[in-house]
This record gives sequence, C-alpha cells and structure tokens, in this order.
Amino acid sequence: MGLLFIPESPRFLVASGRDSHAVSVLDRLGSEDTSQTLASIRQSLRAEHKPGLKDLIANDSGKIKSIVWVGIGLAVFQQLVGINVVFYYGAVLWQSVGFAESDALLINIVSGAVSIAAVVGTILLVDKIGRKPLLMIGSIGMSISLLLVVFAFLSADLVNGQLSLGPAMGKLALIAANLYVVFFNFSWGPVMWVMLGEMFPNQMRGSGLAVSGLAQWLANFGITMTFPIMLATIGLAAAYGFYAFCAIVSVLFVFKFVRETRGRTLEQMAE
Repeated sequence: MGLLFIPESPRFLVASGRDSHAVSVLDRLGSEDTSQTLASIRQSLRAEHKPGLKDLIANDSGKIKSIVWVGIGLAVFQQLVGINVVFYYGAVLWQSVGFAESDALLINIVSGAVSIAAVVGTILLVDKIGRKPLLMIGSIGMSISLLLVVFAFLSADLVNGQLSLGPAMGKLALIAANLYVVFFNFSWGPVMWVMLGEMFPNQMRGSGLAVSGLAQWLANFGITMTFPIMLATIGLAAAYGFYAFCAIVSVLFVFKFVRETRGRTLEQMAE
C-alpha cells in the first residue's frame, strides 16, 4: 500500500526518456533547482547504451570495476559477522549454553527490542556524522563484543552432554551478545543499505545494487547453513571466533576501501 505513494526515481525516468515525469518528481521532492538537477542527471547518464550489467565491467581491462567489489564487500561483511545466527538460532544458542527455554526466548525478545532502539539512533545520526564513521564504530564495537562472547564461551563446561556457563560468564555472554546486536543495528544493519543506494554512479547504480544484494543473500544463506555444522564440529566458541575475525577484518575493509557518501548526489559519485 505504501509503495503506491512512492514516486519513481528521477534518474530512472531520465534514463527511460521520460524527462517530463522526472521534472514532476523533482518538483514533488522539493528540488531547489529542477533544471540544474535534470541537467546533471542527463550528463551523468549520457552514454551510447541503456544501463545494464555490462556497465559493471571496465572497458579498458575487461575486469569488474573496483567500486563493484566494494559494494559486494559491504554486502558480504554484513553477513559474515554472524548477525543472522543470533536472529535465526537465538533460542537454540542460549539453550546450548545452559539457559532454560523460556529464558532463551526472553533473551531473543530483548535482543529485538534493543535492535529497534539502535536503528532509531542510526536514523538520528547517519546524516550528522556520516556513513563511514558509523560503519567503523560498528565494526570495532562488534569485534570487541564478539571477542568477549568467545571468551565467555571458552569457559563453558560440558554437563550432561550440554554446555553450561557459570553465573559470571553467563552474564558476560548475555551482555556482550546484546552489545554486539546494538553495534550491528547501529551501523552495518541499516547503513550498509544506505551506502549501496548512494555509492554507485548513475550509469551502473541499478546493476551494482542488484549484484551486491545477490551477494548479501548468498552470504546470508552460507552463514545460516554453516552455523549448525560449525556448532557440531568446531564448537560454539570457535564459531563465534570466526565471526569475530570477520568483524576485525571489516574494520580494515571500511578504513581502506569505503568512501563517504554523505552530502554527495548520485551525479557526483565517481567509479
């Protein structure tokens, strides 16, 4: 129902040769200088072909453009830090370290509530401090909190075939896991999608976002399917150790490869 009230993208309308509709949408969205914005869009889309997957390939080398790899990297790292393990296997996870079923379900509800609160914080800050700083904060916070979870799980004892945490380590695991959820939903959860929507130049925006989205769901599938295998083979602490390692690598990835998009129009994005 909501989609009925959402206008088509002016960039898509210009690419489709529907300039008059693009002007109407720009006016509706409150563009300060419609003619200048329309001219900028035309300039950025000026090419001998319509946008397509071939725009992801550099003409001079025949290789995938570096900005596409950055988009894929953002999409994949969002899943490699293991967030959906917490969401999909939350109750099973907490039961495996000694919490009762009712407690495990309550912990999942609490995690959902703090997730909502963290996203609200992101909405308030994403245009004030920028996308890249939020990703850096999230990556560092997730790295530390996941390492604390690993430390807690390493102390677990095997009781009647199940892992059991002592009171102190149980609290540490619970607090660290919820901090991890907060850091994720304050940063990578929403900001990754914001970045993907803003980072690609007009000519390759649709294709770049589509390929990155595909990579995100493939990574989601891989993480979801491998967690039970990792839990049964290398154990819970080692599985979370892998997610912690990926979070640490994501810090380096953001620092070196991700460029800030705040305050820049799509026409100003370079490949």
